[in-house]
Order: sequence, then C-alpha cells, then structure tokens
Amino acid sequence: MGKLFRNKWLNLLVKTVVVLLFAWVLYQQVFARENIEALWATFLSNFTWENSIWLLSAILLMPLNWALETLKWQTLMERIEKLPFIKAYKAIFAGITFSIFTPNRIGEYGGRILMVEAPNNWKAVVATLVGSFSQLLMLMSFGLVGMLYFVLHFLDIKPLYVQGMTFLGLVLIGLLLFCYFNIRLFSSVFFKIKWLRKYVKPLLILRHYKTKELARTLFFAFLRYITYTIQYYLLLRFFSIEIDFLLGLAGISTIFLLQTSIPLPPLMGLLVRGEVALNIWGYFTTNEISILAATFGVWLINLILPALIGVFFIIGVNVMNSLGFKNREEG
Repeated sequence: MGKLFRNKWLNLLVKTVVVLLFAWVLYQQVFARENIEALWATFLSNFTWENSIWLLSAILLMPLNWALETLKWQTLMERIEKLPFIKAYKAIFAGITFSIFTPNRIGEYGGRILMVEAPNNWKAVVATLVGSFSQLLMLMSFGLVGMLYFVLHFLDIKPLYVQGMTFLGLVLIGLLLFCYFNIRLFSSVFFKIKWLRKYVKPLLILRHYKTKELARTLFFAFLRYITYTIQYYLLLRFFSIEIDFLLGLAGISTIFLLQTSIPLPPLMGLLVRGEVALNIWGYFTTNEISILAATFGVWLINLILPALIGVFFIIGVNVMNSLGFKNREEG
C-alpha cells in the first residue's frame, strides 16, 4: 500500500508541476507582456463583422492542423502500437502542453508517451522524431523556395549568389530526402557499435518503416504545413496587412525557416518570432503592432489554445503508470 500511496502522490505532483509551469508561461507570455494593451487594442480595432471571417477561419483550422499531425504520428505508430485516433489526438495535445515550457519544444516527446503503453515509450519517441524529420523537410523545402522568391523581389543580390543559394538549397533538400527515405540505415549504423546496442534498441523500429509509410507521413506533413501557413496568412489579413498571396506565402515560409534555425528557450521563442516577422513584413507595412499581433495570434491559436486543452487530458492520465511505474497493487 505504501508504494501505491507514493505513486499517487508522485502522480499528483507531476500534474501539479505541469499545470503550474503552463500557468507561469501563460502569465509571462500573455498577461505580463509589455505591449499586451496595444495588442488588445489592435485586435479590437480590427474585430469587425466583415473582418471576423479571417480570424474565424484561422481558428477553425487549428483542429485540422493538429488532426493532420495526429494522422502523421498514427501512421508511424502503427508498427509499434495501434492507437485509436481520439487517443492519439489526446497524445498530441498533451505533447503541446509539455512543449510550451521546454526549450525548442522538446517536451512534446514526453507529453505524447503518456498515452502510450509503457513498454513502447521509447519507440514512440523514435516515431515522433521521424515525424519531426518529415515536418522539417517541409519547412526546409518550402522555406528555401520562399526565401529565394522573397529575396528576388526585395533584395538586390547578384545573380551568381542567387544561383549559389539555389544550388546549395537543392543539395541540402536532396540530402535530407535521401536520409529520410533511407532512415533505416541509421539503426544499422548504431547497431554496428557494440557498446551502443543495448542503449539504442528502440531504433530497431526504423528498420520496419517502408517507403510507402514514409511517403504517407511526408504527405500529412505537407498538408499540415499548408494548413498553418494559410492560418498565418488569414491572420495577416485580419490585422489589415495587405499582401499579395504568393508574396505572403513566401514571407511566411521564410519566417518559418528562420525560426526553425534558432533553438531557443520558451520565453525567448515568441520574442524572436516577433523580431523576425518585423523584418520580413516591414517590406509591406510600417504598422509594427499589427505585425506583432498577427504573429502573437498564430502562437495563441496553434500553441496556447491546444496546450490549454492538453492540460485537461494530462490531468485525466495516470502519469506514473504511463511512465512504467505501475505496481502490482494497482494491477
């Protein structure tokens, strides 16, 4: 009974820490922002009946965004554990909650394993890494194309430099695609090193991923990329930033590429997003507060709102059981 009692208290402690950390990030990033009053005033000034369609559309795309991520993860989890869509969807939201207060969103891996059988935890982490790789491929591919398009329109760069950037970009994307579709080779390399074998057993799952599964995963990553890119564009329109559609997509792709290249602690991430956005959208408007409001809006809709939902899913999970501490008295 003592062990059971201890596990219940540890379970409660973990959940309490998660809720407190989320509340702290929410306060620091939303309520304690220096410009929150200006952002709120900008929101209210743009919140008209005619304009609200842009905002509503962006919000309605949020469940689709994370549903596509769920389908992507489900595809990779099929060889590990059969997860019903709803359970996988909950795992994604739980992962978002953990990611909010961890550097470079690394907590996402820990959040997802709460909905997976304990023996499959590390395999689920490997599946999540493969899914992240597929999304990185989309970010890099569209980001490089978007950046080139943006550069050609706004920056005076010699053609030789543009050709060099194009060549290097294509080589990089080609290398990433080769690594992605030959990901099983990574497990073979690690298993050739004897002292590493016992530590990298979860990587064995990489040997079972077929080209068809990897292509399907990449397709969901593509659809998800298009979804959250459109969300960003819709919020730009809501905040009255008039941009040509193609140039807008190019600018958004450039911003995503630059953001991905800078690993930052959670409280710095939003600040840097804002600075990058100001530099890109500064070519279209001098209204800095609207630029920051659009960037802030994307963050609220796609991360804070799902993270808040994820808190309730985490509260309903036995964290200690999920991490493999289930004891006989409970079973």
